[in-house]
Amino acid sequence: MKLFITGIGTDVGKTIASAIVVEALEADYWKPIQAGDLDNSDSHKVKSLISNDKSQFHENSYKLNTPASPHLAAQLDGITIDLKKITEPKTDNHLVIEGAGGILVPLNDNDCVVDLIKNDCKVIVVSRHYLGSINHTLLTIEALKNRKISVAGIIFSGDENKATEEIILKKTGIKFIGRIDNEPYFDQNVIGYYADKFRENLLNL
Repeated sequence: MKLFITGIGTDVGKTIASAIVVEALEADYWKPIQAGDLDNSDSHKVKSLISNDKSQFHENSYKLNTPASPHLAAQLDGITIDLKKITEPKTDNHLVIEGAGGILVPLNDNDCVVDLIKNDCKVIVVSRHYLGSINHTLLTIEALKNRKISVAGIIFSGDENKATEEIILKKTGIKFIGRIDNEPYFDQNVIGYYADKFRENLLNL
């Protein structure tokens, strides 16, 4: 199973959600494009948060120096992101692929993050609760559907907000995988706790 983790924007909890999914499935992890924080990248973060010894971590196709939209970060590095040079790693294991920002974040003049999603990927949307998040979530799902990409499930991030969660699930009909609360910190034990909670729903995607 290949799972593409995307979010409704930046800093909504994609990397924590990715770590939970990796741990739950003992899956491999791949972030095609890393922009900024190269010494403490999302790959480093996920690796530090999981406790199984089966998961493999695959090299980024692009490592960009500036924490910015990939198209700008690449431009500042004097390069252009080429989708043909983004080669999915080969593995017999489950593979978790983490996007960058939201699905319409530009990679170059023509392509966006959504163009990284292959037909055989199951998409998980991470939605963080904030004022305006319903609109951003519905727009993300609408944009995916317009491109004939089905969303396999949704993970909510932030303390429970029943009104928000119920209306999103009702309007989209998307499967609810679980909610990640506003924890004081995330370590291997906390990630393991959520991995146990989410595992059955993930396996049934």
